[in-house]
Amino acid sequence: MGLRAILLVIPATFVLALILTIIPLPDWAAPWRPEWVAMTMLYWSMALPRRYSIGTAWLAGLFLDVAKGALLGQHAMALALITLLGLRLHQRIRLHPLWQQAISIGALLGLYLLVVLWVYGITGQPPESWLYWAPIASSMLLWPLIFVTLRGVRRRWCLDL
Repeated sequence: MGLRAILLVIPATFVLALILTIIPLPDWAAPWRPEWVAMTMLYWSMALPRRYSIGTAWLAGLFLDVAKGALLGQHAMALALITLLGLRLHQRIRLHPLWQQAISIGALLGLYLLVVLWVYGITGQPPESWLYWAPIASSMLLWPLIFVTLRGVRRRWCLDL
């Protein structure tokens, strides 16, 4: 069962997160799109830190760069950075109730968006408005649902990892 989880189930959660990231939304909802890939990466790096870490984050970030048409390595660098911090803090974060975990995840996602914004600034593409930061709020609100859902997947398919 562990090999199936490594080869199929967990990568499927990343594919689903990537699909949710690129699916079209109405104009009013687009700025509030949660950071699906980053939240998925943070969950798996905290749940299985020896299996999903910085290399996985870099690869997921490259896929995200290609999907969004961003500068290659932009999201990869940001995901690798927050995954590194998530790995360093995962034992502390996991001890907290979900609402406090959401605050920690929000802080990590704020750093993620800050790194992406830094690259945008270097390339001369500043954000259009303060709504650039809106995904932090939507991601924090969805973190308990993401956590419970992915924990259910892990318990169902990844018992021996």
